[in-house]
Amino acid sequence: MPVFSYLATPMSGAKEALCADLTALPYCEVIPADNQDVVVIITDTPDEIAEKKLQESLKNIQSLQSLSCKQRNCNCGGALPGNQF
Repeated sequence: MPVFSYLATPMSGAKEALCADLTALPYCEVIPADNQDVVVIITDTPDEIAEKKLQESLKNIQSLQSLSCKQRNCNCGGALPGNQF
């Protein structure tokens, strides 16, 4: 069961939309920051195949500006491709 944590930055003014988009995905726990325009995402997938599918879904969220992985052994290279920094 791969468990990963991500720090997500929404597009300008889209924090609530990002939280809604992320909450709709399977295996995601969404924790919005109270005082910053960022969201912490914890994923707990049953296997690596499900994690890769989830990462693909994350890359396609329109309300997401950037996504950084906070997992030491993550195969996404620390950030998912296609997101801006």
